[in-house]
Amino acid sequence: LHNNGDHLLHGWPTVLGIIGAVTKEHGEKLIQQAFQCLQLVVTDFLPIIRPTYLQVVVQVAARFGLQQQELNVSLTAIGLLWNISDFFFQNRQRIKQELDTTSDNGQAVGAASADAVKVPPAFDALWMCLFSQLGELCVDSRPAVRKSAGQTLFSTISAHGALLLHQTWHNVLWQVLFPLLENVQKFSSSASTIRDKESTGNILIHHSRDTAEKQWAETRVLSLAGVARTFNAKRKMLQGLGDFPRAWSLLLDHIELSALCRNAEVSLAALKSFQEILQIGRASRGFEDSESGLQTSAIVEPPSSEVINRTGEVTNKKPELFSKGPISDSSDNDIPLWSAAWKVWLNIGTEVTKPPEQSDKVTTKVYLPSQHFLTALVQTFPPLFEHIKSRFVATDLHKLSAVLRGTLCVPVQSDSSPFIVPSYPEISVTPLQEAALSAMDTLIKAVQSGPDTMQATYPDIFQQLLTFITFGVNAPKFGDMEAKTFGIVRGPQSDWVIMNFVPFAERAVSMTVDLYRTTASHPAVINTNILQNILKTFRLPLGLKYDCPSPTTWMLVADSLFVVLAVGLPVARQNRKSFQSMWGELAGLFEDFLFSQHSCPPTLSVEDFQRDESFDCRVVNLIRDDILPHAGHLPPDFMVKVMDILNRGSIHSTTSDCFVADTESSRKLREDFARTCFETLLQFSFVSDTVSEQGQLTRLAVMSLLRRCHDVITKYVEDERLSGKCPLPR
Repeated sequence: LHNNGDHLLHGWPTVLGIIGAVTKEHGEKLIQQAFQCLQLVVTDFLPIIRPTYLQVVVQVAARFGLQQQELNVSLTAIGLLWNISDFFFQNRQRIKQELDTTSDNGQAVGAASADAVKVPPAFDALWMCLFSQLGELCVDSRPAVRKSAGQTLFSTISAHGALLLHQTWHNVLWQVLFPLLENVQKFSSSASTIRDKESTGNILIHHSRDTAEKQWAETRVLSLAGVARTFNAKRKMLQGLGDFPRAWSLLLDHIELSALCRNAEVSLAALKSFQEILQIGRASRGFEDSESGLQTSAIVEPPSSEVINRTGEVTNKKPELFSKGPISDSSDNDIPLWSAAWKVWLNIGTEVTKPPEQSDKVTTKVYLPSQHFLTALVQTFPPLFEHIKSRFVATDLHKLSAVLRGTLCVPVQSDSSPFIVPSYPEISVTPLQEAALSAMDTLIKAVQSGPDTMQATYPDIFQQLLTFITFGVNAPKFGDMEAKTFGIVRGPQSDWVIMNFVPFAERAVSMTVDLYRTTASHPAVINTNILQNILKTFRLPLGLKYDCPSPTTWMLVADSLFVVLAVGLPVARQNRKSFQSMWGELAGLFEDFLFSQHSCPPTLSVEDFQRDESFDCRVVNLIRDDILPHAGHLPPDFMVKVMDILNRGSIHSTTSDCFVADTESSRKLREDFARTCFETLLQFSFVSDTVSEQGQLTRLAVMSLLRRCHDVITKYVEDERLSGKCPLPR
């Protein structure tokens, strides 16, 4: 080759055949010598080899990559394939011209067969040969070879794919990319989960790569990310193919299968690839974040590109490697594509949020998706929703709600909880909870600006938010799994920890109030008893009061109650028939809050007690200003309960039944609250001639006052008999 390589013309196939004829029986030394010959050919003689023989060069280089004797030779051979692709690109015009001339001479001979089978042009066939050989190397038994070949394959496609004709991409999809995904999936599912000490020897291997299954998982991640990146970069061109919907559907199937894999690395990478094909890309993230309301830092980064910049490449083709923004959902042709993506998202969300069955807990180690995976899943929804919102119906909302609730219920492994659950001084929502709230915010904004058919889903949105509020008081359970509640130190240890939902529930309270402010008069909200449902949900933390996991919860709910009633009571008075059952719930809420069964802790300071008493007084003022003046239009049973509440509140009550007065009990008397109740009763005890409808209210107030006087006198007689010479209690 050194002496006569320049004179070879048609002898190159024979020479290359001799070089590539070396097999494993010949030994390592002969393989190294033969490979040195191939390196010499690629380095010095590639420009003088006729283009018709370049496929042979590619095949011989790939043969050295597949040999099992020398790992370094295989890796270097893959590097040669990259150099060969670079040579093809740099000399593309000359190679294409000579190949076209050669193919024109044989065109008449193959005209009949060309009509039956779509044969790519010779230059495209050369690239297809290179891609196919790299595809074979991507499923080699050695992890290093697979990784190097995968990076080279997708870098080559990204860097030089623009040279291929439109119809050739059909062959790239169905002869290279999808067979690669299927082969990787097949080998990955059958890989061993036991560490093979013979293959590794004394080499130290990281625990994440110490078994064949984990090594194939890396290959699976690389392959799926590369195919997804190719779809994203070439999507406009691929959409022109007749079978693009079938290819899209098949890619989604691979993503779904990988996302449901019980390997944290593979499943999370599958969601990143899902985000990649949904155009959550680097270039389009800026304006998509502003529309969806997601923070840039919260978005999971898409798979990093393995593209190697090529010298001499045309600059106006470089942006094609990145996302060009979301595909508009206005096109009728795109609707089936996004519907398929939405179906896959639901399938993934439904499967990963299924609690493990009792038999699974006993026989196998319980596998639950990580918080990172669930966060990525929920973060995928807002951008996907932008494409399907025109056909988003109530059934879809029910399925979405089930997935969101399921993801939030998944507990965290106790070993990793310190890194996910914030500490008490800095309590905040977790990334998963933030993603769920952002998803609801995206949905609310779309419904508010959408047609009447979408606004009919207001009740379902309220129901979801109210469910989130209950999580702050009663943390949800994931099936029958035993998990320790956040913040509890005592009790039996558990492998799983339930997340802290207090900040999350409080955010949901604020969202509920804001939404009700703008939708209180909407027919769908009025006819489905939304106000009653809000009161029923608020009643839980207000009734628990001091037994809430956090005191800030019931205070926020109390403030929110005043806002909701200020908006809702006028609507209720105007639509009496639709709010008949609401008044009983409101009376029960007043009673549970003002006379809670859960007493204040003994460590409560006087200032905090007075602050809490001010909430009680505000409730009485609300009754005085917004309910009693309209008594004639309200149900009689409700008014009787309200008067009973005022009568009960007007009598001093302490935390103890002891008749002997002491400092502690006297300072815990709700004097301001009792005075406010009594003044309200007294105010409505006078007969008003101007408003005849208040006659019934006056009778109720007088009866309550008389009952109060009777109770006070009776209690006085009892206490006087028991006290002896001691002073009577206040």
